[in-house]
Amino acid sequence: MMAAVNAWRARGATCGTQAYPAAADLAWNATLTQAALVHSEDMVAGNFFNHTGSDGSNAGQRATAAGYTWRTWGENIAAGQVGVDAVVAAWMASPGHCANIMNARFGDIGLACVAGGSGNTYRTYWTMVLGAAR
Repeated sequence: MMAAVNAWRARGATCGTQAYPAAADLAWNATLTQAALVHSEDMVAGNFFNHTGSDGSNAGQRATAAGYTWRTWGENIAAGQVGVDAVVAAWMASPGHCANIMNARFGDIGLACVAGGSGNTYRTYWTMVLGAAR
């Protein structure tokens, strides 16, 4: 996922009608990964697909709870895709998700994918949390 996302950032992209120039690579962040994992696990446990957690939290609140001191944050979620290529393609085809990936203000990234079970709507629940630390 890191290679695919950073490849897009290196070449720049058009997200809907907005063109984004090349941006610096994102750095893997274990704290943001924990925040992403908490959200993917929550979506599986509650069988829902939404940026808002079952407790009403947003990605910034989940990043703070995990211990990340952020200046700015963003979140991409996906569900049902069976691999990295499919998820990245879906995000890059969505103007808002693409804009998050291309946002040069973000320097850190965390990602989690949790498998759904027989009672879930989707086979996989993906969460990407992007941030810039204070």
